[in-house]
Amino acid sequence: MNILIIEDEARIARRLQRMTAEFFGNRPIQITICDSLQRGLDQITRQLPDLLLLDLNLNGDNGFEVLEQMVAASFHTIIVSANTDKAITAFAYGVLDFVPKPFDKERFFQALNRFISPTLKSDDGMKYLAVKKSGQIRLISISEIRYIKGAGIYTELHLKNGKQELHDKSLELLQQLLPDGFERIHKSYLVNLQEAEKILINPGSRYGLQIKNGEILPIGRSKYKEIKNKVI
Repeated sequence: MNILIIEDEARIARRLQRMTAEFFGNRPIQITICDSLQRGLDQITRQLPDLLLLDLNLNGDNGFEVLEQMVAASFHTIIVSANTDKAITAFAYGVLDFVPKPFDKERFFQALNRFISPTLKSDDGMKYLAVKKSGQIRLISISEIRYIKGAGIYTELHLKNGKQELHDKSLELLQQLLPDGFERIHKSYLVNLQEAEKILINPGSRYGLQIKNGEILPIGRSKYKEIKNKVI
């Protein structure tokens, strides 16, 4: 596992490194520390991390530049910053968690637990997903998403207005970010259950979920009972 820390204060960077190593114990990890925005961006270009620990104030540079350039990148980001007024904006950019400085081990470990446990959700409640298109960043309201379809290493956001947007994060990563109203009904589908109308049972024990626009999405056999209890 490759973990990148972008933090300009050496003391805090070393503390993050020490706590991260303690949390993962004997699991094989590689931790890289960059003390400036540009070094961090260069490192990400060379090697995409699995997890980014990011400060927002980097010697006067704005850590949000990392999020703007890597807005839908295929890794998770945990913000560790004293700029708590930026938390809402950070979650709009799809960060996994926002750990305010000063922080203790318990709070930091809570954020790392979210990284390794897809079922743990943030109390802050994500309201938007950010996508980058034609060099512009667009915030898409979570409430506007009907369902999300896996497309290889990418995902397709299917919106209520009939349009689609491509997102760089996998279904697994988005499942960690999205609120509880989104349910994994199949290996390739995450659905906003507010859009669900009824479950269809087809010959051969094949199941489908009809949503409000009339589309029918497949339900995995192992998911049928769970989805049935939530839809009916």
